[in-house]
Amino acid sequence: MSLPGTLFPLTARANEQNHLELGGCDVVQLAEQFGTPLYVFDHTTIREQATRAIHAFRSRWNNVVVLYATKAYFAPFLARLFQELGVGLDVTSEGEIVIATHAGFAPEKIYLHGNNKTPEEIRAALRAGIQHVVVDSQGEISHLQSLISTLHSPITNLQCLIRLSPNIDAHTHRYMTTGVADSKFGLGIANGIAENAAREILRQKNLKLVGLHFHIGSQVFDTDALRQALNAVLDVAADWRAKFHFDFQELNIGGGWGVAYNEMQTTLDVDAFAENTTRVLREGLRARGLNENLKLLVEPGRGLIARAAVALYRVGSVKEIPQLRTYLAVDGGMGDNVRPALYGAQYTAFLANCIGDEPTREYAIAGRYCEQGDVLIERAQLPETRAGDLLAIPVAGAYQLPMASNYNLIPRPAVVLVQDGSAQLVRRRETIQDMLACDLN
Repeated sequence: MSLPGTLFPLTARANEQNHLELGGCDVVQLAEQFGTPLYVFDHTTIREQATRAIHAFRSRWNNVVVLYATKAYFAPFLARLFQELGVGLDVTSEGEIVIATHAGFAPEKIYLHGNNKTPEEIRAALRAGIQHVVVDSQGEISHLQSLISTLHSPITNLQCLIRLSPNIDAHTHRYMTTGVADSKFGLGIANGIAENAAREILRQKNLKLVGLHFHIGSQVFDTDALRQALNAVLDVAADWRAKFHFDFQELNIGGGWGVAYNEMQTTLDVDAFAENTTRVLREGLRARGLNENLKLLVEPGRGLIARAAVALYRVGSVKEIPQLRTYLAVDGGMGDNVRPALYGAQYTAFLANCIGDEPTREYAIAGRYCEQGDVLIERAQLPETRAGDLLAIPVAGAYQLPMASNYNLIPRPAVVLVQDGSAQLVRRRETIQDMLACDLN
């Protein structure tokens, strides 16, 4: 059995023991050493995918910054690697700001997002010297001005981008669609709310309106929807230039690049996407007489790290229900991967300790949590599988660990980083003491 080339990390292979190997490390040995559930990140894949994204856009646009959307997954080891590669950051919380600054990120390469930024988060950003903020509501504008004045911030001209809601359907799951009119994100174009926000920013002493932002959703494969949204935003820029001399210096086109989670899906081709996007942008700017030298920002999150990780689970029991199906119960589930239960994400499982064997049976992969909906995969094709076997689920690098919970008071998993035959524990397994540390009685 060959490994799917678009699902597993770049270094994945079947070794002589018929075990899955990642980054030169036998995952059966990793599971024995670090326990399960275990998330294994491949250093080579992270570096390669980030480098490819940077090159895809920098080779086609003079002034471009790739911002990693930290909500996909963020940790100190990842921050240090992205800082080294020259990737910027899209952050949405004080915790993400702390990790970024500790990793040595230059403040000018960090953009603060969020539809309800708290005063604490804004203060943390200002203290860290962050110079860019994406405005997502009209009410936050006066808060920004007030906090700058109160803190006596050295930032006298906070660079503001307005997040627009272009009312374009990304044709993805409704929980991942963020660019339609009825969304908690962004400011409406047709109803005039975005324009009112722009005028208010221009009235503030310490705020400077420099650009526009849009993000139509996650797991987006519909490049036509992206093209429509881009042109809608460029129309806004041209309209505002005519009305109040808007100086259009920066454009953030968001992220949401689709990735394959199973062999029936495809991954958005980064080079083709960069080529088409920059061509449409250049033509649109030229047609409207707008600044063709503006700074272009892109925000891939999932697209940089989803494929870089594999989740490992130990099979605890096999439950056969005659004439219905057979459940494999594993030691993880919705506590570390809520995506299947939340919006029907579809994954593929492999038998890591017999990775070369052909599938012979169909199973449902059930989690250990006390919910009927805790099923990671409804229909998994696997070789004959028994209690004690090790399952591998690829494309585990994004939106799994950051959305993990302690449901049923079960600790969250450990994380290791593999490279050239060496495995580094980058997050230890949570303990019961960790979970109870905040309880006072």
